[in-house]
Amino acid sequence: MTTLETRCPVHEGDPFSHAVLEDPLPLHAQLRDAGPVVYLSRYEVYALARHEQVHAALTDWQRLQSAAGVGLANFRTEKPWRPPSLLLEADPPRHDAPRRVLSKVLGPRALRRLRERWTADAGVLVDQVLAGGSRFDAAQALAHAFPLRVFPDAVGLPPDGRENLLPYGDHAFNAFGPDNDLVAKGTPRVAELSDWVSRRCRREVLAPQGFGADIWAAADRGDITPEQAPLIVRSLLTAGVDTTVHALSAVLHAFATHPGQWQRLREDPGLARVAFDEAVRWESPVQTFFRTTTTDVRIADVLIPEGNKVLMFLAAANRDPRRWNDPDAFDLARDPSGHVGFGMGLHQCVGQHVARLEAEALLTALVGRVRLIELDGPPRRHHNNTLRAWASLPVRVVR
Repeated sequence: MTTLETRCPVHEGDPFSHAVLEDPLPLHAQLRDAGPVVYLSRYEVYALARHEQVHAALTDWQRLQSAAGVGLANFRTEKPWRPPSLLLEADPPRHDAPRRVLSKVLGPRALRRLRERWTADAGVLVDQVLAGGSRFDAAQALAHAFPLRVFPDAVGLPPDGRENLLPYGDHAFNAFGPDNDLVAKGTPRVAELSDWVSRRCRREVLAPQGFGADIWAAADRGDITPEQAPLIVRSLLTAGVDTTVHALSAVLHAFATHPGQWQRLREDPGLARVAFDEAVRWESPVQTFFRTTTTDVRIADVLIPEGNKVLMFLAAANRDPRRWNDPDAFDLARDPSGHVGFGMGLHQCVGQHVARLEAEALLTALVGRVRLIELDGPPRRHHNNTLRAWASLPVRVVR
């Protein structure tokens, strides 16, 4: 079926249904096979699921803007539930200064300072987990625990209340989708969690050394305004924990189900970063993002009118057989560069190197202590409108 005015294939499915969130791969294949652009009639949005079109859309910020919101809600006509992100939900020129500041704050010099500390922290955590026995929940004990152990310290957060970061981030990413039961589940705590996060972004609350203090120092230099500083800190806290948690869960699940790849990593621990990027491609912890057309935009043979939402299926693009050989395989021999799991272009994830460092530290600690990791029961998904997540990942290890 096609719309008469655009000759665009129409799909009536719901990418945010629980059935699809549990197993999105069949829908992704349907959308890729339907054409380069598909109209999702349930939500009246255009969808891109092939790598070529998703990559091009991510880099075309002039015609496919983020400032109208990267979720289903259109900020041109709807008021967002929180102030828009200066990184994720802004375009040049408003986006430029915050991006420059955060890129420097999270740059190579900062990561060099953190490498030794995070490597040691990962070793301590893994030793603690293994001391409890050979069977444990890798999602909770490792993937959730490690980012909450090291990232808030790096930002300069006080120790109390850090458990609030995960439900706050979970709601923020749910809110990019439709107003469904997943959004309703988090709504009762929105005011409480938002207030907690906002208070943690103040200069006087943050430690004198850390990412947060560096952002406020940039305001003192005039690189950003004092009003922008807490919003940039908030962007770190919103997107810097959940995404890494679920990416770490993805790589741990990948190895627990691919023993040959674990042995390859044991033989060459230097593949830790490749493994992480391959897991991000294979599992795509961030599944989707929206853009909004600023003018009539022609993609392939479809003309998308100005003011329309465009839903980019990052996960479908990352398994597009037009781009990848054997895309459903998790393979450390692959070069995963070019995946769109961290976005692409000027809105590409500014904290991706921080996530890679966390993954490298955790995988290096594990691979030096564990000969085999395998599933010890059925894993359980955590449903989120935007994120692909594991709630539970029971494993058994052999030392």
